[in-house]
Amino acid sequence: MTGFPIHDATPITWPGPPPKEADVVVIGGGVIGVCTALYLAESGQRVVLLEKGRIAGEQSSRNWGWIRQQGRDPDELPIMVEANRLWRDLAQRTNVDIGLTQGGVTYLAKTDAEMARYTDWIHHAAAHDVDSRLLRASEVADLIPGMSRGYAGALYTASDMRAEPWVAVPALAGVAARAGATIVENCAVRALDIEAGRVTGVCTEQGRIAAPEVVLAGGAWSALLLRRHGIALPQLSVRATVAATDPLPMVFPGGAADDGIAFRPRKDGGYSLAAGGFHELFVGPDAFRALPKYLAQLRADPFGTRFLPAAPRGYPDAWSTPRRWDADGPSPFEEMRILNPAPNRRKVAQLTSRFRALFPGIGSVRIKTAWAGMIDTMPDVVPVVDRVAALPGLTIGTGMSGHGFGIGPGMGKVLAALVMGDDPGHDLTRFRLSRFSDGSKMRLGPSV
Repeated sequence: MTGFPIHDATPITWPGPPPKEADVVVIGGGVIGVCTALYLAESGQRVVLLEKGRIAGEQSSRNWGWIRQQGRDPDELPIMVEANRLWRDLAQRTNVDIGLTQGGVTYLAKTDAEMARYTDWIHHAAAHDVDSRLLRASEVADLIPGMSRGYAGALYTASDMRAEPWVAVPALAGVAARAGATIVENCAVRALDIEAGRVTGVCTEQGRIAAPEVVLAGGAWSALLLRRHGIALPQLSVRATVAATDPLPMVFPGGAADDGIAFRPRKDGGYSLAAGGFHELFVGPDAFRALPKYLAQLRADPFGTRFLPAAPRGYPDAWSTPRRWDADGPSPFEEMRILNPAPNRRKVAQLTSRFRALFPGIGSVRIKTAWAGMIDTMPDVVPVVDRVAALPGLTIGTGMSGHGFGIGPGMGKVLAALVMGDDPGHDLTRFRLSRFSDGSKMRLGPSV
Protein backbone atom coordinates (compact mmCIF):
# COMPACT_ATOMS: atom_id res chain seq x y z
CA MET A 1 0.00 0.00 0.00
CA THR A 2 1.10 3.54 -0.69
CA GLY A 3 1.31 6.07 2.13
CA PHE A 4 -0.87 9.07 2.81
CA PRO A 5 -0.01 11.97 0.45
CA ILE A 6 0.77 14.56 3.19
CA HIS A 7 3.29 13.58 5.85
CA ASP A 8 6.26 14.82 7.88
CA ALA A 9 8.63 14.49 4.92
CA THR A 10 6.38 16.44 2.53
CA PRO A 11 8.39 19.41 1.23
CA ILE A 12 7.54 22.73 2.87
CA THR A 13 5.75 24.99 0.42
CA TRP A 14 5.67 28.12 2.61
CA PRO A 15 8.84 28.26 4.76
CA GLY A 16 8.47 31.85 5.99
CA PRO A 17 9.99 33.57 7.87
CA PRO A 18 6.95 35.04 9.62
CA PRO A 19 6.62 38.81 9.93
CA LYS A 20 7.01 40.61 13.25
CA GLU A 21 3.51 42.03 13.18
CA ALA A 22 0.14 41.56 11.48
CA ASP A 23 -3.46 42.65 11.71
CA VAL A 24 -4.61 39.06 12.28
CA VAL A 25 -2.85 35.79 13.07
CA VAL A 26 -4.68 32.58 12.15
CA ILE A 27 -3.55 29.45 14.00
CA GLY A 28 -4.04 26.23 12.04
CA GLY A 29 -3.61 25.38 8.37
CA GLY A 30 -6.68 23.21 7.88
CA VAL A 31 -9.60 24.16 5.69
CA ILE A 32 -11.13 26.48 8.32
CA GLY A 33 -7.91 28.39 8.92
CA VAL A 34 -7.04 28.56 5.24
CA CYS A 35 -10.45 29.91 4.25
CA THR A 36 -10.47 32.40 7.13
CA ALA A 37 -7.07 33.71 6.03
CA LEU A 38 -8.28 33.92 2.44
CA TYR A 39 -11.31 36.07 3.22
CA LEU A 40 -9.38 38.27 5.65
CA ALA A 41 -6.73 38.90 3.00
CA GLU A 42 -9.37 39.71 0.42
CA SER A 43 -10.76 42.28 2.87
CA GLY A 44 -7.42 44.04 3.04
CA GLN A 45 -6.19 42.62 6.35
CA ARG A 46 -2.52 41.83 6.88
CA VAL A 47 -3.05 38.21 7.84
CA VAL A 48 -0.53 35.54 8.81
CA LEU A 49 -1.52 31.86 8.76
CA LEU A 50 0.69 29.67 10.96
CA GLU A 51 0.74 25.87 10.69
CA LYS A 52 2.85 23.68 13.00
CA GLY A 53 3.29 21.02 10.30
CA ARG A 54 1.99 21.13 6.74
CA ILE A 55 -1.07 22.79 5.27
CA ALA A 56 -3.95 20.26 5.43
CA GLY A 57 -1.69 17.68 7.05
CA GLU A 58 -4.33 16.48 9.50
CA GLN A 59 -8.10 15.97 9.30
CA SER A 60 -8.67 18.52 6.52
CA SER A 61 -6.96 16.15 4.08
CA ARG A 62 -8.14 12.89 5.66
CA ASN A 63 -11.90 13.29 5.49
CA TRP A 64 -14.34 11.72 3.05
CA GLY A 65 -14.21 14.65 0.63
CA TRP A 66 -17.97 15.19 0.74
CA ILE A 67 -19.35 18.70 0.27
CA ARG A 68 -22.84 18.09 1.53
CA GLN A 69 -25.80 20.18 2.51
CA GLN A 70 -27.83 17.05 3.17
CA GLY A 71 -28.45 16.07 6.78
CA ARG A 72 -26.85 19.21 8.25
CA ASP A 73 -27.81 20.61 11.61
CA PRO A 74 -30.44 23.30 10.89
CA ASP A 75 -28.14 25.99 12.29
CA GLU A 76 -25.28 24.88 10.03
CA LEU A 77 -27.41 24.53 6.93
CA PRO A 78 -27.57 28.18 5.77
CA ILE A 79 -23.79 28.48 6.14
CA MET A 80 -23.37 25.23 4.20
CA VAL A 81 -25.64 26.46 1.41
CA GLU A 82 -23.34 29.46 1.07
CA ALA A 83 -20.29 27.19 1.21
CA ASN A 84 -21.68 25.10 -1.64
CA ARG A 85 -21.75 28.23 -3.78
CA LEU A 86 -18.32 29.40 -2.61
CA TRP A 87 -16.71 26.07 -3.51
CA ARG A 88 -17.78 26.52 -7.13
CA ASP A 89 -16.18 29.96 -7.24
CA LEU A 90 -12.98 28.90 -5.47
CA ALA A 91 -12.48 25.89 -7.75
CA GLN A 92 -12.20 28.31 -10.67
CA ARG A 93 -9.47 30.25 -8.87
CA THR A 94 -7.09 27.40 -8.09
CA ASN A 95 -4.24 26.47 -10.41
CA VAL A 96 -4.94 22.74 -10.09
CA ASP A 97 -7.92 20.45 -10.58
CA ILE A 98 -9.31 19.84 -7.07
CA GLY A 99 -11.74 17.22 -8.32
CA LEU A 100 -14.85 19.29 -7.58
CA THR A 101 -17.75 17.24 -8.92
CA GLN A 102 -21.49 17.52 -8.46
CA GLY A 103 -22.46 13.88 -8.04
CA GLY A 104 -25.03 14.22 -5.27
CA VAL A 105 -25.15 12.57 -1.85
CA THR A 106 -27.45 9.69 -0.91
CA TYR A 107 -28.27 8.36 2.54
CA LEU A 108 -29.56 4.82 2.13
CA ALA A 109 -32.25 3.69 4.58
CA LYS A 110 -32.52 0.01 5.50
CA THR A 111 -35.58 0.51 7.69
CA ASP A 112 -38.74 2.58 7.92
CA ALA A 113 -37.37 4.11 11.12
CA GLU A 114 -34.40 5.51 9.21
CA MET A 115 -36.74 6.88 6.55
CA ALA A 116 -38.76 8.56 9.30
CA ARG A 117 -35.60 10.41 10.44
CA TYR A 118 -34.97 11.61 6.92
CA THR A 119 -38.61 12.66 6.59
CA ASP A 120 -38.28 14.70 9.78
CA TRP A 121 -35.24 16.50 8.35
CA ILE A 122 -36.48 17.24 4.85
CA HIS A 123 -38.38 20.41 5.81
CA HIS A 124 -35.09 22.05 6.78
CA ALA A 125 -33.92 21.61 3.21
CA ALA A 126 -37.12 23.12 1.86
CA ALA A 127 -36.72 26.14 4.14
CA HIS A 128 -33.37 26.92 2.51
CA ASP A 129 -34.28 25.96 -1.08
CA VAL A 130 -32.03 22.91 -1.03
CA ASP A 131 -33.08 20.24 -3.54
CA SER A 132 -33.06 17.30 -1.09
CA ARG A 133 -35.79 14.73 -1.68
CA LEU A 134 -36.95 11.37 -0.40
CA LEU A 135 -36.61 8.37 -2.69
CA ARG A 136 -38.77 5.25 -2.75
CA ALA A 137 -37.17 1.81 -2.86
CA SER A 138 -37.55 1.54 -6.64
CA GLU A 139 -35.98 4.98 -7.14
CA VAL A 140 -32.96 3.97 -5.05
CA ALA A 141 -32.46 0.91 -7.25
CA ASP A 142 -32.63 3.09 -10.36
CA LEU A 143 -30.24 5.71 -8.92
CA ILE A 144 -27.56 3.20 -7.84
CA PRO A 145 -27.94 0.08 -10.01
CA GLY A 146 -26.15 -3.16 -9.35
CA MET A 147 -26.56 -3.28 -5.57
CA SER A 148 -27.08 -6.73 -4.12
CA ARG A 149 -29.74 -5.63 -1.66
CA GLY A 150 -32.78 -3.40 -1.64
CA TYR A 151 -33.36 -0.40 0.61
CA ALA A 152 -36.52 0.99 2.16
CA GLY A 153 -35.71 4.34 0.56
CA ALA A 154 -33.18 7.14 0.74
CA LEU A 155 -32.54 10.82 1.24
CA TYR A 156 -30.92 12.32 -1.88
CA THR A 157 -29.50 15.76 -2.66
CA ALA A 158 -28.44 16.15 -6.27
CA SER A 159 -26.67 19.50 -5.76
CA ASP A 160 -24.21 18.10 -3.21
CA MET A 161 -20.62 17.70 -4.35
CA ARG A 162 -17.25 16.15 -3.60
CA ALA A 163 -13.59 17.12 -4.00
CA GLU A 164 -10.19 15.61 -3.24
CA PRO A 165 -9.34 17.17 0.13
CA TRP A 166 -5.55 16.62 0.10
CA VAL A 167 -5.48 18.52 -3.22
CA ALA A 168 -8.24 21.05 -2.51
CA VAL A 169 -7.06 22.55 0.78
CA PRO A 170 -3.44 23.20 -0.32
CA ALA A 171 -4.90 24.68 -3.53
CA LEU A 172 -7.08 27.02 -1.46
CA ALA A 173 -3.97 28.01 0.50
CA GLY A 174 -2.47 29.02 -2.83
CA VAL A 175 -5.50 31.21 -3.51
CA ALA A 176 -5.09 32.79 -0.05
CA ALA A 177 -1.39 33.46 -0.66
CA ARG A 178 -2.13 35.11 -4.00
CA ALA A 179 -4.73 37.25 -2.24
CA GLY A 180 -2.02 38.55 0.10
CA ALA A 181 -2.03 36.15 3.07
CA THR A 182 1.37 35.21 4.52
CA ILE A 183 1.51 31.45 5.15
CA VAL A 184 4.22 29.83 7.25
CA GLU A 185 4.46 26.06 7.66
CA ASN A 186 6.53 24.25 10.30
CA CYS A 187 5.93 27.17 12.66
CA ALA A 188 4.08 26.19 15.84
CA VAL A 189 2.29 28.74 17.96
CA ARG A 190 3.42 27.95 21.49
CA ALA A 191 1.12 30.37 23.30
CA LEU A 192 -1.01 33.46 22.97
CA ASP A 193 0.69 36.72 23.90
CA ILE A 194 -1.54 38.47 26.44
CA GLU A 195 -1.19 41.90 28.00
CA ALA A 196 -3.66 43.61 30.34
CA GLY A 197 -6.16 40.80 29.83
CA ARG A 198 -6.34 40.90 26.04
CA VAL A 199 -4.57 39.22 23.14
CA THR A 200 -1.69 41.19 21.69
CA GLY A 201 -0.19 38.53 19.46
CA VAL A 202 1.30 35.04 19.54
CA CYS A 203 4.54 33.44 20.70
CA THR A 204 5.85 31.05 18.05
CA GLU A 205 8.89 28.83 17.78
CA GLN A 206 10.27 31.47 15.38
CA GLY A 207 9.60 34.43 17.65
CA ARG A 208 6.77 36.75 18.63
CA ILE A 209 4.24 38.18 16.20
CA ALA A 210 2.35 41.24 17.40
CA ALA A 211 -1.32 41.26 16.36
CA PRO A 212 -4.50 42.65 17.94
CA GLU A 213 -6.57 39.73 16.62
CA VAL A 214 -5.96 35.98 16.67
CA VAL A 215 -8.16 33.22 15.21
CA LEU A 216 -7.77 29.75 16.66
CA ALA A 217 -8.64 27.11 14.06
CA GLY A 218 -6.40 24.38 15.43
CA GLY A 219 -8.70 21.41 15.00
CA ALA A 220 -7.85 18.59 17.38
CA TRP A 221 -5.24 20.77 19.13
CA SER A 222 -7.49 23.73 19.96
CA ALA A 223 -8.59 22.66 23.44
CA LEU A 224 -4.98 22.01 24.50
CA LEU A 225 -3.89 25.55 23.61
CA LEU A 226 -6.98 27.07 25.22
CA ARG A 227 -6.49 25.11 28.45
CA ARG A 228 -3.01 26.60 28.81
CA HIS A 229 -4.73 29.99 28.98
CA GLY A 230 -7.46 28.96 31.39
CA ILE A 231 -10.24 28.52 28.84
CA ALA A 232 -12.14 25.23 29.12
CA LEU A 233 -13.43 23.74 25.89
CA PRO A 234 -15.04 20.25 26.07
CA GLN A 235 -13.65 19.24 22.71
CA LEU A 236 -12.44 15.69 22.14
CA SER A 237 -10.91 13.95 19.15
CA VAL A 238 -12.03 10.65 17.66
CA ARG A 239 -10.21 8.44 15.20
CA ALA A 240 -11.92 7.73 11.88
CA THR A 241 -10.54 5.26 9.33
CA VAL A 242 -10.77 5.64 5.54
CA ALA A 243 -9.58 3.33 2.75
CA ALA A 244 -8.97 4.01 -0.93
CA THR A 245 -9.32 1.34 -3.60
CA ASP A 246 -7.53 0.83 -6.86
CA PRO A 247 -9.53 1.94 -9.95
CA LEU A 248 -12.90 0.22 -10.31
CA PRO A 249 -15.92 0.49 -12.61
CA MET A 250 -18.21 3.43 -11.85
CA VAL A 251 -21.25 2.38 -9.82
CA PHE A 252 -22.47 5.81 -8.71
CA PRO A 253 -21.03 9.29 -9.42
CA GLY A 254 -21.80 10.67 -5.96
CA GLY A 255 -21.38 9.85 -2.30
CA ALA A 256 -23.61 7.29 -0.62
CA ALA A 257 -23.84 5.70 2.80
CA ASP A 258 -25.88 3.29 4.86
CA ASP A 259 -25.30 2.39 8.51
CA GLY A 260 -22.36 0.15 7.65
CA ILE A 261 -20.43 1.72 4.79
CA ALA A 262 -19.93 5.03 3.01
CA PHE A 263 -18.40 5.30 -0.44
CA ARG A 264 -17.70 7.82 -3.16
CA PRO A 265 -15.66 7.75 -6.39
CA ARG A 266 -12.25 9.38 -6.46
CA LYS A 267 -10.55 11.39 -9.16
CA ASP A 268 -8.05 8.53 -9.68
CA GLY A 269 -10.83 6.08 -10.61
CA GLY A 270 -10.97 4.28 -7.28
CA TYR A 271 -13.35 4.70 -4.35
CA SER A 272 -12.97 6.10 -0.87
CA LEU A 273 -14.58 3.76 1.67
CA ALA A 274 -15.44 4.55 5.27
CA ALA A 275 -17.64 3.29 8.07
CA GLY A 276 -20.61 5.56 8.55
CA GLY A 277 -21.29 6.35 12.20
CA PHE A 278 -18.24 4.53 13.57
CA HIS A 279 -15.31 6.20 15.33
CA GLU A 280 -12.85 5.49 18.12
CA LEU A 281 -11.99 7.56 21.21
CA PHE A 282 -8.66 7.33 22.99
CA VAL A 283 -9.58 7.92 26.62
CA GLY A 284 -7.44 10.58 28.31
CA PRO A 285 -7.75 13.27 31.00
CA ASP A 286 -9.82 15.58 28.79
CA ALA A 287 -12.27 12.76 28.12
CA PHE A 288 -12.85 12.31 31.85
CA ARG A 289 -13.25 16.05 32.38
CA ALA A 290 -15.70 16.42 29.50
CA LEU A 291 -17.77 13.27 30.20
CA PRO A 292 -20.77 15.08 31.79
CA LYS A 293 -21.14 17.21 28.67
CA TYR A 294 -21.21 14.12 26.43
CA LEU A 295 -23.88 12.13 28.27
CA ALA A 296 -26.68 13.24 25.93
CA GLN A 297 -24.64 12.17 22.90
CA LEU A 298 -23.73 8.83 24.48
CA ARG A 299 -27.36 8.10 25.32
CA ALA A 300 -28.46 8.94 21.78
CA ASP A 301 -25.80 6.74 20.14
CA PRO A 302 -24.35 4.35 22.74
CA PHE A 303 -22.68 2.05 20.20
CA GLY A 304 -21.28 4.58 17.73
CA THR A 305 -17.99 5.00 19.60
CA ARG A 306 -15.38 2.39 20.43
CA PHE A 307 -13.32 3.34 23.47
CA LEU A 308 -9.58 2.74 23.53
CA PRO A 309 -7.57 2.89 26.77
CA ALA A 310 -4.96 5.51 25.94
CA ALA A 311 -3.77 7.72 23.11
CA PRO A 312 -0.31 7.24 21.64
CA ARG A 313 2.41 9.50 22.99
CA GLY A 314 2.18 13.09 21.79
CA TYR A 315 -1.56 13.08 20.96
CA PRO A 316 -3.57 16.06 22.27
CA ASP A 317 -5.27 14.01 25.01
CA ALA A 318 -2.49 11.54 25.75
CA TRP A 319 -1.85 11.06 29.45
CA SER A 320 1.74 12.23 29.05
CA THR A 321 0.97 15.35 27.01
CA PRO A 322 1.80 18.48 29.04
CA ARG A 323 -1.06 20.85 29.84
CA ARG A 324 1.36 23.62 30.86
CA TRP A 325 4.60 24.65 29.18
CA ASP A 326 6.84 27.69 28.83
CA ALA A 327 6.20 29.87 25.80
CA ASP A 328 9.97 30.27 25.39
CA GLY A 329 10.57 26.53 25.09
CA PRO A 330 9.32 23.60 23.00
CA SER A 331 5.59 22.90 23.12
CA PRO A 332 3.46 19.79 22.45
CA PHE A 333 2.71 21.24 19.01
CA GLU A 334 6.35 20.90 17.98
CA GLU A 335 6.63 17.36 19.31
CA MET A 336 3.99 16.17 16.85
CA ARG A 337 4.01 18.18 13.63
CA ILE A 338 1.36 16.03 11.94
CA LEU A 339 -1.17 13.94 13.83
CA ASN A 340 -1.05 10.74 11.81
CA PRO A 341 -3.03 7.98 13.54
CA ALA A 342 -2.76 4.42 12.28
CA PRO A 343 -5.91 3.18 10.54
CA ASN A 344 -7.98 0.40 12.04
CA ARG A 345 -6.88 -2.47 9.79
CA ARG A 346 -9.73 -4.68 10.88
CA LYS A 347 -12.18 -1.97 9.82
CA VAL A 348 -10.41 -1.63 6.46
CA ALA A 349 -10.87 -5.36 5.79
CA GLN A 350 -14.51 -5.10 6.85
CA LEU A 351 -15.12 -2.15 4.51
CA THR A 352 -13.55 -4.03 1.61
CA SER A 353 -15.79 -7.07 2.11
CA ARG A 354 -18.89 -4.93 2.58
CA PHE A 355 -18.29 -2.96 -0.61
CA ARG A 356 -17.62 -6.12 -2.59
CA ALA A 357 -20.78 -7.71 -1.17
CA LEU A 358 -22.88 -4.64 -1.97
CA PHE A 359 -21.65 -4.55 -5.58
CA PRO A 360 -20.99 -8.21 -6.53
CA GLY A 361 -20.50 -7.30 -10.18
CA ILE A 362 -17.66 -4.88 -9.50
CA GLY A 363 -14.94 -7.52 -9.49
CA SER A 364 -11.89 -7.67 -7.24
CA VAL A 365 -11.63 -4.81 -4.72
CA ARG A 366 -8.02 -4.05 -3.87
CA ILE A 367 -7.02 -1.41 -1.33
CA LYS A 368 -4.51 1.12 -2.61
CA THR A 369 -3.98 2.84 0.75
CA ALA A 370 -5.69 3.39 4.08
CA TRP A 371 -5.37 6.12 6.66
CA ALA A 372 -7.02 7.62 9.70
CA GLY A 373 -7.64 11.12 10.99
CA MET A 374 -8.54 12.63 14.34
CA ILE A 375 -11.89 14.45 14.12
CA ASP A 376 -12.34 17.33 16.56
CA THR A 377 -15.81 16.85 17.98
CA MET A 378 -18.13 18.62 20.43
CA PRO A 379 -20.80 17.30 22.84
CA ASP A 380 -23.67 18.59 20.68
CA VAL A 381 -21.96 17.81 17.34
CA VAL A 382 -21.79 21.44 16.22
CA PRO A 383 -18.72 23.70 16.38
CA VAL A 384 -17.68 26.67 18.45
CA VAL A 385 -17.58 29.77 16.26
CA ASP A 386 -17.36 32.74 18.55
CA ARG A 387 -15.44 35.68 19.96
CA VAL A 388 -14.03 34.88 23.41
CA ALA A 389 -15.50 37.37 25.88
CA ALA A 390 -12.99 36.46 28.58
CA LEU A 391 -10.04 37.13 26.28
CA PRO A 392 -10.66 40.04 23.90
CA GLY A 393 -8.91 39.69 20.57
CA LEU A 394 -9.40 35.91 20.37
CA THR A 395 -11.85 34.26 18.00
CA ILE A 396 -12.44 30.49 17.96
CA GLY A 397 -13.43 28.33 14.99
CA THR A 398 -13.09 24.70 16.02
CA GLY A 399 -14.94 21.49 16.84
CA MET A 400 -16.37 21.06 13.34
CA SER A 401 -17.30 17.48 14.33
CA GLY A 402 -16.51 15.90 10.98
CA HIS A 403 -18.44 18.56 9.05
CA GLY A 404 -15.53 20.94 8.43
CA PHE A 405 -14.30 20.18 4.92
CA GLY A 406 -17.54 20.90 3.11
CA ILE A 407 -18.52 23.91 5.20
CA GLY A 408 -14.97 25.32 5.28
CA PRO A 409 -15.40 28.26 2.90
CA GLY A 410 -18.65 29.29 4.57
CA MET A 411 -17.18 29.13 8.08
CA GLY A 412 -14.05 30.92 6.89
CA LYS A 413 -16.13 33.78 5.65
CA VAL A 414 -18.09 33.90 8.93
CA LEU A 415 -14.90 33.93 11.03
CA ALA A 416 -13.35 36.67 8.91
CA ALA A 417 -16.46 38.80 9.45
CA LEU A 418 -16.37 38.20 13.22
CA VAL A 419 -12.73 39.29 13.42
CA MET A 420 -13.42 42.51 11.49
CA GLY A 421 -16.57 43.33 13.47
CA ASP A 422 -18.82 42.86 10.44
CA ASP A 423 -22.19 41.16 10.26
CA PRO A 424 -21.46 37.45 9.63
CA GLY A 425 -24.76 37.11 7.78
CA HIS A 426 -25.87 34.11 9.84
CA ASP A 427 -27.31 33.44 13.29
CA LEU A 428 -24.40 32.04 15.32
CA THR A 429 -26.24 31.64 18.65
CA ARG A 430 -26.01 27.85 18.49
CA PHE A 431 -22.22 28.01 18.12
CA ARG A 432 -21.46 30.25 21.11
CA LEU A 433 -18.71 29.18 23.51
CA SER A 434 -20.80 30.03 26.58
CA ARG A 435 -23.29 27.21 25.92
CA PHE A 436 -20.94 24.90 27.83
CA SER A 437 -20.84 27.09 30.95
CA ASP A 438 -24.15 28.99 31.14
CA GLY A 439 -26.29 26.02 32.17
CA SER A 440 -27.64 25.36 28.68
CA LYS A 441 -28.92 21.85 28.06
CA MET A 442 -26.98 19.95 25.41
CA ARG A 443 -29.16 20.00 22.30
CA LEU A 444 -28.28 17.44 19.68
CA GLY A 445 -29.15 18.17 16.12
CA PRO A 446 -31.02 15.76 13.86
CA SER A 447 -29.17 12.45 13.70
CA VAL A 448 -28.92 12.16 9.92
